[in-house]
Amino acid sequence: MNKKNISWSIRIVVALLFLVSAIAKLYPSPYFAISTFEVKQLYTLGFSDTIAPYFSRILIGIEFALGFLMLSNHFLKRITIPATVGLLSVFIIHLSYVTFLSGGNSGNCGCFGELIPMTPIEAIIKNIIAVVLLIWLWKISENDKKSNIWMLTSITLACILGLFMLAPIKASSTSISNSNDNINTEIDTSSIDLDKDATILTNEAAEQHIDSIEKNLIKTEKAVEEVKKEMGPKQAVSGYSDLYADIDKGQKILCFFVPGCEHCRVAAKDLNALQKKHKDFPAVQIVFMDEEPEKIPDFFKYAGKQFPHKVIDIIPFWTKLGSGKDTPGVVYLHNGNVIKFFDGIAEKAFNSKALEKVIYKK
Repeated sequence: MNKKNISWSIRIVVALLFLVSAIAKLYPSPYFAISTFEVKQLYTLGFSDTIAPYFSRILIGIEFALGFLMLSNHFLKRITIPATVGLLSVFIIHLSYVTFLSGGNSGNCGCFGELIPMTPIEAIIKNIIAVVLLIWLWKISENDKKSNIWMLTSITLACILGLFMLAPIKASSTSISNSNDNINTEIDTSSIDLDKDATILTNEAAEQHIDSIEKNLIKTEKAVEEVKKEMGPKQAVSGYSDLYADIDKGQKILCFFVPGCEHCRVAAKDLNALQKKHKDFPAVQIVFMDEEPEKIPDFFKYAGKQFPHKVIDIIPFWTKLGSGKDTPGVVYLHNGNVIKFFDGIAEKAFNSKALEKVIYKK
């Protein structure tokens, strides 16, 4: 195989790598995918919610641009190949740092979005291979001849602007506030009436009166313990009161669902079954991600019941669900205390029997 064929083979492979990576970050829908990428990848790196939307679109736009420019002869050796090697090197350093901090090789690096999950180690190996191929390509490539800088800049700007048009930055549809709901409960034990005239009673009557008082005290103590048990743990602030004002009062089940998520639908159906089984089952309140909200009626049809619900934008949804957590998210709260938190479809996945055991101490 001559140098020309080798050169074009490498260019096509690397171009496909970048184009598939960029397209994957737009799956299953551009705004949903990019917002998820921001929360799960950029926020963890310290990007603010004002910078992340711009950086994510520019980054994916550059990936598209490098994919197309790799197939172009304009400044291939002087700009495109070095820029691609530089970007891949940054990815390698970042992934190595993340792997070192996490102490393992778990999770999705986000290189191909949610379309093709890839661990950090797999991504590092992939990027190193790509860098080696590009260095080889740089060595066998001829020097740039007639190159048009406007072609290079036009492709790059068109790809970046295209991302902003495909997935416009939206203002958050849900404001986050810090409101507290405090519950003050007092136990009235004033029903114990001590007879002020006990001194004039006979010894026998006095002893009977004292016995009666002791029994009343014992009953009162038991009643206090039962009330405390019913009251649950000490009042706390969950941080979810901006979603539902009464979420920190008593026992509640707060769910984070996506309307089109099959696992979320199954979880809702299981919660409906638990409510039918236990008349005193905690109230269920749902927060839906604003992704395919038109599927919400079908969601409740499958679940067999329509629960109280609200829809919030994608980024606030992921932020409220919590870093590293995935859908379906089911939270059992008692007086604002998070007693149990189910999330995702792996080891922490929602389990109706486990929830029932926690609530009823079975």
